[in-house]
Formats: sequence, C-alpha cells, structure tokens
Amino acid sequence: MSARDLAIFLTNDLAAMTRGRAFPAADLDNRRRSGVGWVPANLALTPFGVIAGDSPFGPTGDLRLIPDAETEPVTLQGFDGRPDATALLCDVRETDGRDWGGCVRTLLKHAVAELKRETGLDLVAAFEHEFRLTGGPAIAPQAFSLQDFRAAQPFCGALMEAMATAGLGPEMILPEYGPGQFEVTCEPAGALAAADRAVLIRDVARDVARQFGLAASFAPILDPAAVGNGVHVHLSLVAADGANATADLSRPAEISEVAGRFVAGVLRHLPALCAITAPSVISYLRLTPHRWSAGFTAFGHRNREAALRVCPTIDLPGRDRAKQIHLEFRAADACANPHLVLALLVRAGLEGIRRALPQPEAVAGDPADLAPAEAERLGVRRLPDSLPAALAALQADPVALGWLPEPMRGAYFAMKRAEQAMVDGLAPAAQCARYGAVY
Repeated sequence: MSARDLAIFLTNDLAAMTRGRAFPAADLDNRRRSGVGWVPANLALTPFGVIAGDSPFGPTGDLRLIPDAETEPVTLQGFDGRPDATALLCDVRETDGRDWGGCVRTLLKHAVAELKRETGLDLVAAFEHEFRLTGGPAIAPQAFSLQDFRAAQPFCGALMEAMATAGLGPEMILPEYGPGQFEVTCEPAGALAAADRAVLIRDVARDVARQFGLAASFAPILDPAAVGNGVHVHLSLVAADGANATADLSRPAEISEVAGRFVAGVLRHLPALCAITAPSVISYLRLTPHRWSAGFTAFGHRNREAALRVCPTIDLPGRDRAKQIHLEFRAADACANPHLVLALLVRAGLEGIRRALPQPEAVAGDPADLAPAEAERLGVRRLPDSLPAALAALQADPVALGWLPEPMRGAYFAMKRAEQAMVDGLAPAAQCARYGAVY
C-alpha cells in the first residue's frame, strides 16, 4: 500500500452534501476505532457552503466521525490513471462515543429499531434517482431512445462499473423523458444500507461524469419549463421470517392492513414531511400537479401522480406477485438527505400503525382533476407550494416536529433560513442554475 493511498470518512449532512476527512489508507484499522474529528457547526452548512449565522452552534465543541462495525469500506473507482479512494459513511458521535442528536444516520437507526420493536417488522428500501448530464455534446430530446443511450453508453457503462466496484447493487440505467436526463436504480437493501447507497450513488455518478468531462446534476429542476429530477423511495415491510408483509392481494390496492396503516400515517403528515423530502426553494417548481411528481396527499395503485403508490408487478407466469408488492414514495428529490427522508417516512408510517389509521382509498386518476367534494372525501389535499409553506407545515405539526431531535431541529431551520436568503430575489431560472451547479 502506497503512502499516496487515501481513505476518507464521510457524513451526508442536512443539505444532502457529502463531506468528510481523509487520511492515509494504512491507518484505516486504527481510524475505524477512533474516527476523525468533526465540528458541530458543520451541521448548519447550507448547500452553498456557508454556515447559517443563527444556528445553535458557536466556535466551540468537537465530535467524531466513526463508522459502525457493520459498515464495510467502499472503493470509489478512478479511471485513466486517477487513483481509487476507500470511503466509509460514518455516524457522527460525541468524543466519548455517545450518540449525538445531530446525526441523521443514527436517527434512521433508531427509527428502524422502533419499528421493529413495536411491530416485529423490518424495512427494505431502494432509492431510484433521476439526473441530467450536461457539459458535453447535446443529447437529442428523444425520450427513452436507443440513440440517447448509445451517445451516453461509455458514461453509463462506467457508472454501472463504478457502482458495482463500490458495492452499490447497480440494477438499471436508462435515458429518461427529458433531454440529457437519465435514471439509475439499485437493488433493494435494509433501510440503513439503502440510504447509504443513495448517498454514494449521487457522488459516484458525479465523480464518473467529471472524469468524462461531463457534469451530472441531481438538482430537482434545471429549467422552470423543463422536466424535473425526482428521487423515488421504494419501501417494503418485511416480517421476521422474510415474508413480504406489505402484500395482501385480497385487500384494496393489494396491500396488507399494516401497510395500509403505514400509508395513512405518511399521508397524514406529508405536508410537514415535504420540508424534509423536498427541501429546496426550487423543489416546488417541480412538485406541482400534472408533472408525475406528486402535487397532492394522494394514495394510488400504479398511479404516477400519487405521492405514495403501489408499484406495478410482473404478472407473467411463474412470478409470485405477492413477493413483488411494495410502496413507492414520489414526493422527494436529491436536495434531501436520504437517511433523514427514510427516518421520517418510517416515523410517519409507524404513527399510522400505532393509531390504527384506516387505509386511504386509492385515487384512480389525476388528483388534480378531483371535484372538491370528492377530494375532501378521499382526504386529498394540495401539498405545500413553496419551501416557506412546507417549513410552516412542519412547524404546525407537533408530532412530525418531534421526530427531529435537537440540535438537528434548530440547525435545520437555521440552515433553511440562510439558504432561502441566498437565492431570494433571483428569478426562477437563476435559482435553478444556482442549485444545479451544486447538486
């Protein structure tokens, strides 16, 4: 091992930025036990690299980035002579190893443990990402076309290879609806591993694109008039024996009673959750009706306008549909921290299970087309139409607000105030450009 070989301990923060500290890879075994230093004020970093001035933190305080024993190192692959790097996503801990209330990864661990303790169920998840490739020759706006794929095939193949090298379970990559837009999916995994993969997929894709002279942007929308980039979170409840506890083909929408209650809990708190799952100013240029991006608190069966839907299954002979049934949450984008998104979805779903909330009726068509009386009957409400409205909805929901511990809560609101101030007054196109350069 050369002295040039480096390892890096990482955390993905409230702005969904992956940050960390590197050291000689030869020190990895020792560093796994002791970690590397970190600073509380880093939690209040905006996506634009400025620490929020009114955050809960001052110049004092120290923390450690420490990987847990179950997390394996991943290799971030280099190309054309560029070096590989060894990376580990870490928990942010106090200097004596205790949990720290600002760690999103720990928050997810606690949420999943609570789900298991109260219901006996585990959660399996996968994050489906959309992104735009820019910086090279224009890719013709031919949705899903072979020619778009062939034009980008060297990048696509390299991304699949880099994901495999990093152990991220690559599944599929395809040209999407928008010009230069692609979708990448990975295999499902346990909740913590799924969120870790979501973090790394974004950074691996950006890294591979850069090595091709391109840029991969996961920003929610790059042009107010164009197609947006979503992050769809696929979820399954799993019994202790490994059976799919989400499915019951005899019930409405083919989901089990417990899954129906989980859905009801998510939809009840969804306006507040939007402050976490769609957390940028430009998220609300995308999160509008008729974009297949979810504009309402609607549940659907194979309905792409629903915020939470039951996904299609393969109905061919020899395929067990009951094993395939799962939920898809569609009101998220890549400005959101994956661990925080999944933690709050689990908390909301568990709240629905605790309260035995009735399963919502599935909306058959576009929720925007519902008559007011029918929308009221179905409990379908318009989602917040701006980040300030979403943050206000979170403040107004004491249950959801209680899922954010301190100092995470104070840091999040401070960071969002600072972020909004930095793009306030810009035209929507300029806001998109600002976020697009970062994400």
